[in-house]
Amino acid sequence: MSRLEAIVFDFDGTLAELTLDFDLMKRKIAALGEVFLGERPEPDGTPALEWLDQLVARTMAMDRDEGLEFASRGRLVLAAMELDAAREGRLFPFTRPALALLRDRGVATGVITRNISAAVRLVFPEIETEVGVFLAREAAVRVKPDPAHLMQALERLGANPARTLMVGDHPMDVETGRRAGALCAAVTSGRQGADAFAAMEPEFIAPDVGALLPLLDKAGLI
Repeated sequence: MSRLEAIVFDFDGTLAELTLDFDLMKRKIAALGEVFLGERPEPDGTPALEWLDQLVARTMAMDRDEGLEFASRGRLVLAAMELDAAREGRLFPFTRPALALLRDRGVATGVITRNISAAVRLVFPEIETEVGVFLAREAAVRVKPDPAHLMQALERLGANPARTLMVGDHPMDVETGRRAGALCAAVTSGRQGADAFAAMEPEFIAPDVGALLPLLDKAGLI
């Protein structure tokens, strides 16, 4: 493997503590869905953003205006929860030193997240001066696991996907990297253990970003 041009990180669970309750988020979406659909939808394994979009599509098939109202109110529910969680969040102790080390080594850095930018900035106000590119949900053409999210960041950084490492705490992050043609690293600092990533065969699995960097250094990647 050649020396990396860029490392792109997920945010929640990777660079900062993961405080968002996704099960509660789905319950709130289900309660709102009952208002528009006339019956309470049952959450499944679909991520909250995509599940909301599915329920909105069902509503719009019956009444377009109702569907638009559902979409608007649903996004407000998500944003309110994200902001509340961010107020309880904090960066991991290794985050700033890790970003500083990569900057000193000449490795470009970025953050892509399905969260909203306002929530991320509550936890990391100076994020846009600490990384080369920051693309939250509202800035993404399409959010991960669509590779367009990562490719959009790499275009801003001027980095080659083949010489980029995507780092995240969820299988979705590894999927994003794979689909974009990047190298992948999984960290278990969120809610997923190493077993969750085994079948995906990321190039690296580490307890957290702080433990990952020495592995990259040893491999001659940074």
